[in-house]
Amino acid sequence: MGVTLEGRLVVAISSRALFDFEQENAVFEAGDDRAYMKLQLDRLEEPAKPGVAFSLVRKLLAFNDASAQRVEVVILSRNDPVSGMRVFRSAQHYGLPIQRGSFTRGEPPWRYLKPLNANLFLSTHLSDVRAALDAGVPAAQVYPRSVHASEDHPHEVRIAFDGDAVLFSDEAERVYQAEGLSAFQQHEKDKAALPLSAGPFKPLLAALHRLQQEGTPNMRIRTALVTARSAPAHERAIRTLMDWHIEVDEAMFLGGLEKGPFLREFGPDFFFDDQTGHIESAARHVPAGHVASGVRNS
Repeated sequence: MGVTLEGRLVVAISSRALFDFEQENAVFEAGDDRAYMKLQLDRLEEPAKPGVAFSLVRKLLAFNDASAQRVEVVILSRNDPVSGMRVFRSAQHYGLPIQRGSFTRGEPPWRYLKPLNANLFLSTHLSDVRAALDAGVPAAQVYPRSVHASEDHPHEVRIAFDGDAVLFSDEAERVYQAEGLSAFQQHEKDKAALPLSAGPFKPLLAALHRLQQEGTPNMRIRTALVTARSAPAHERAIRTLMDWHIEVDEAMFLGGLEKGPFLREFGPDFFFDDQTGHIESAARHVPAGHVASGVRNS
């Protein structure tokens, strides 16, 4: 039997999401990819600084041990193969056991997500994220200037999710957009016992739940639902998770309050939301990514 990643949680990530390549990217954005390649080659022996998603990747990889390889991280990058050498060198420097990667020199790399059976794709390129979501892969646009994760929880992977259009479908959000808050609240109260359809990140939450149940002495997972919903609309969200047989550790029903300060206190390694306003608030406190799905992003 050939090599397979079956049964693993597979995270595909761009080089800019994993490492801080903002200086180098400025050269690339200037349109001179040869100068970019030379700069990366000149800095081959200089490890790149950790990027926004570095903490998430490092902690997820800590679920691997001699008895089982539970997590696979693959670089999926618009970088060229030469620059890819520095990416792998930097990973090795930090002790990240990353062995696989695809470097496409400017071409969209998302098409390799399906052969990887990826559970998550993190990229700074919005167009790649949209394409991945359209292909059915949970994906988010990383905000490179997000505050990095704190070091307060070294033995916990902490991940926070918005609800509507992220974990759940955008069904209720469409009611809110079309008819306003009162209609939304009544709609969700009337349908409290009817589970919401799955959103783009339900498969990731399910995969994390399985990983959490397997457990390891070295690392745990703690999840949070952080939503603008409030009572009585909270009940449908909770009942939906119960119907999926998936638990979250914390649920914050904020009724429109700014999410950033609450996320700062929870201290996630990453937060996912479909609304750019919430992401901009969150990014001042924690690593954050934009899930470009649902009616808000149509």
